[in-house]
Formats: sequence, structure tokens, C-alpha cells
Amino acid sequence: MQTKKIINDGNRTVDEMLDGILAAHPRHLKSAEGSPRSIIARDGPRQGKVGLVIGGGSGHEPTFLGFVGKGLADAAAIGNVFASPPPDPILGCAKAASGGAGVLFMYGNYAGDVMNFDMAAEMAAMDDIEVRTVLTTDDVASAPRDQRQKRRGVAGNFFIFKAAGAACDRMLSFDECERIARKANDHTFTMGVALSPCSLPQTRRPNFEIGPDEMEIGMGIHGEPGIARGKLKTADEITDEMLDKIFAEMAPARGDKVAVLVNSLGSTPLMELYIMNRRVKQRLDDIGVSVHATWVGNYCTSLEMAGASVTLMHLDAELQTMLDHPCDCAMFRAG
Repeated sequence: MQTKKIINDGNRTVDEMLDGILAAHPRHLKSAEGSPRSIIARDGPRQGKVGLVIGGGSGHEPTFLGFVGKGLADAAAIGNVFASPPPDPILGCAKAASGGAGVLFMYGNYAGDVMNFDMAAEMAAMDDIEVRTVLTTDDVASAPRDQRQKRRGVAGNFFIFKAAGAACDRMLSFDECERIARKANDHTFTMGVALSPCSLPQTRRPNFEIGPDEMEIGMGIHGEPGIARGKLKTADEITDEMLDKIFAEMAPARGDKVAVLVNSLGSTPLMELYIMNRRVKQRLDDIGVSVHATWVGNYCTSLEMAGASVTLMHLDAELQTMLDHPCDCAMFRAG
């Protein structure tokens, strides 16, 4: 059975989306000349500043496009739905973001992205642009703790990109920007739950099967398997199960601070997200951990998938400063 979508041609979905986004946000965004999949911040790249290039497949909006702008990412390379961008638009982003101080590539840890961004980095080197890469690996469900380097990057990208973008915008050195990006990744932890599948525009068929009364804890944002499937539980029980996994990794102590993201995977409404956020706050209060800032809504989606994720960033003074740094992007503003 095919799903319903408001589209024209499934093969043109991403390009038509980009046309619409550029039309909606002309003050923030433009495409690189001759490279329509290279989306550039109008008020971002500048001489002497480390450039920040993010990117990945479409279908996760507002990730990645929404985080391009002053104080956050200088450019985003856009791939097809759930597919890595090829090297050429990544290179276009690197050239546009380069201010002579180096360019930082940041994206989720997926094999296709790693291959294509690495190829683009080699191509950029031939143009005398130094590139360094920081992979995001915040999904605690996707690999054991002692193999964190194998984990996926999911909604925690929001916090990790934010911290790195602030470091770049503050004109810190390349070494410092890379250090803060890695630190932000190491301090960010995400768990998700899926209730129903999504469908690709080209097929309009569910990309996995799950029973009407089932849920899957730890499922990835492309439908990758999670760590447990079972009967649908209450909001508090689901949130507790995710937080228990995060707390085991993060090891919070009384008096610590965190930033919280409760993220919809696409079709889960704000009503349900705020019910989950209520439980997150209760659990943090119980262990004496204070919440510095909270974001609730669509930040890293999976088309129309039903479900949600919870991300905690374990803050210190430096990371708190980076999160609080002003930014002005197409779909996100702070400060």
C-alpha cells in the first residue's frame, strides 16, 4: 500500500525542496554558483575564520539546511533522501566556506558520508584548503560504549554543530575549533524510539515494518535496527528507558548541568514531546542535575516517521558558553 505525499515527482523532491527553502530564506541562504546542492550562509564565511561545513542526506530537515547561518554552519552539502551528498557539492561548500584558516567537516558517522567527504577533503587539498573532519557519534544505541567510534550521528548533531559553529564564529584557531567540536561530541548522548515507519518519496512504501501496538527503542533515523522491540509503553516508561541508557553513559553527578533536546522524528506532535520533556525534567531533578536550556520540536527528523529522541549534552563552562553564543540561521536562532 502506497503512502500519501504532497509531491510532484519523487525524483525531483530534493531539488524542488531546495528551491522552496531558498525562496523562503533569501536573507540567510544561497546556493553556490554552479552547485545547487551546496547551500551557503550569506552571513557566515569570512577571511581568517575557520569554516564549518556540515551535510548529509535529505529527509532530516531542519538538519542540515536549517543550521546554516551566522554563528553556526557556513555551508551544508545536500544529498538525496537518506543518501550522502557526492564529493562535488561538498567541495563547493569547502571553497565557499574557506577563509584561509582551514575548514572543518562535520557530519554523522555513516559509511557513504565518510567516503564522499573524505574524497572532497582530498580534492580541497589540491586547492590548498586544509580540511579536518569530526564525525558525530551521539547515538548510544548503535554500538557498545567501548566502540563509540562506530556509533551513528543523530539528533545530537544539533548540539555538536552548535558548539563547533560558535567556536568558529569566535575566530578561535583551527586547533581549538577542532578540539571543541570533539569535546562537544564526547559530551552528547542520544536515544530514540520509533513507533511507525517512514516512506521514501521515490517508493512511497514503508521502509520497515512494525506492529500497530509495538515500538522499537534505539532505531536509527534511516530505519536502522534498534536494541529492543516490544509492546508500546507509556510516555514515562519510554522516557525512563531512554534516560537509563543515557545516564549509564553520561554518569551525571549532583550539581551537574545539561542541555536537553526532545526531538520529533517527523510526525510525533509537540503535545507528546512536551509530555516526554516533563518526565526528563522530573528525572533530572531527582538526581540533582540542573537544566541549562531545553529545545523541544523538530530538529532531526526522518521524513514522517512517528517517534522521538532525547538528547542530553553534559555541560561544563566552555560548552555552555558555546551553546549560548548567538546564531542566526534559516530555521534556528539563539542569543
